[in-house]
Amino acid sequence: MRCRDDGGAPIGRVDITLSVAERSQVSPQETVERHNRVTVPPQLIGQGGRVTHAPDRVRRHGRHPRPRLTRRPDDPGSRSGTRAGRRPLVLALLVAALATVFAVLVPGVGQAAGEQLLGTLSTSKSGPIEGVQITVTTATGGQVDQVKTDARGQWQVDLPGPGAYTVKLDEGDLPSGVKLGSGGDTRTVTVTAGRAQPVNFGLSDGTIGAGGGGPGKTIQLLVDGLRFGLLIAMCSVGLSLIFGTTGLTNFAHSELVTIGAVVAWYLNVQAGMPLVWAGVLALFIGAAVGALNDLALWRPLRRRGTGLVAALVVSIGLSLSLRYLIQIVFGGRSRPYVGYQNQKAIDYGLFSLTNRALASIVISVIVLVLVALMLQRTKIGKAMRAVADNRDLAASSGIDVDRVIQVVWALGGALATLGGILLGLSDSVQWDMGYRLLLLMFAGVTLGGLGTAYGALIGSLVVGVFVQVSTLIIPSDIKYVGGLLLLIVVLVIRPQGILGSRVRVG
Repeated sequence: MRCRDDGGAPIGRVDITLSVAERSQVSPQETVERHNRVTVPPQLIGQGGRVTHAPDRVRRHGRHPRPRLTRRPDDPGSRSGTRAGRRPLVLALLVAALATVFAVLVPGVGQAAGEQLLGTLSTSKSGPIEGVQITVTTATGGQVDQVKTDARGQWQVDLPGPGAYTVKLDEGDLPSGVKLGSGGDTRTVTVTAGRAQPVNFGLSDGTIGAGGGGPGKTIQLLVDGLRFGLLIAMCSVGLSLIFGTTGLTNFAHSELVTIGAVVAWYLNVQAGMPLVWAGVLALFIGAAVGALNDLALWRPLRRRGTGLVAALVVSIGLSLSLRYLIQIVFGGRSRPYVGYQNQKAIDYGLFSLTNRALASIVISVIVLVLVALMLQRTKIGKAMRAVADNRDLAASSGIDVDRVIQVVWALGGALATLGGILLGLSDSVQWDMGYRLLLLMFAGVTLGGLGTAYGALIGSLVVGVFVQVSTLIIPSDIKYVGGLLLLIVVLVIRPQGILGSRVRVG
């Protein structure tokens, strides 16, 4: 029917739908009276919408609900229809990415090809050590094989079967300045069926623990601390953004670090991809895993009104589950990337660095600068800062908070993945590498100021440098304790952190 306003001007067409039961019980005259009583709110005039009565909402006894303005799903201005159409596609892509992760993580059949002993001889000063003789014998003294290390410092011996074996290194073949550690030149190992057992000999070239506290060593530790702090910052920026936008203290963020390194290792070693392309693909998988975390777990919990303490407990349980799942799939020993485990340190005058350590510093600086520019210059970056500052005000100003949080989770997953790849490049890939870094990530985030990306960057750099330089005074085995002590001291002096703002409570 066509409607007019109070002044008699036409305002468009209004469709009124009544149920069959209503039509049978209402007389023609009463139907006309009902049509005349329909009013259209002033804000709907000129919008060209369709106002319909839902059949189950039409009441009797002369009381009728106000017409509702509805949009057709194919209406170009309908955001809800567009989002509803995109949601299955997004979920399908995220599920496919998760399936790819599990497919990559499943060990291949080739891993059970036969029993082997293998190892690598290398130091940071001399690099790979070539021409060192390795002799493998059985438990009864029978010789299995005798080999020499190749140009990459690697050796490998095929075994006749599982059992106990003795591995002996010829100390006379070591270059000048390289000495055996306290373990000596002999190792006894037990090899299980289908396993390639690594054998490690402790070698020293005089660079570890030498020189006391001279200026040269202090500068070297300062550079190493800068590299380590950049790695912590890479992992903790996403953790800080997630806390700022959702208030969640996510203990499972450390497993995103490990997943990134493990996925890159499988793509690099098992699939034979170059580490650069393996890392790029791992970044997309890490971002998808981060977004899937939000879609499958944290967004439903937010909509149910789950408290922050309960969410904290959920994140701890998720962290434990993922960590030991990774251990079951990946194994308990450390594994390096192909072609990056043996590099000779290059002398730059006051300090020395391997090419992989230098590349790690350069990549970290470039990525963190790009993240800072994204937060300052792009629309989504400004939306992230707005949601982190005041979520309710951001929502009232038209920002899609759920979309921003999803992007934050994807960005946090990608940054954690990159941090894990760079950490595995310097320290090898291990099943609990992210967990061992977790306390330092929290220390950096808290020290810089909770919820601020720039605070996480500055706090992580301070923690990384302090942890490395503290080995001048304390043993390196407990150097992580120094970072936590620094956190306590700073928070006593400045509770809000370095870049945090004062908040009045009560």
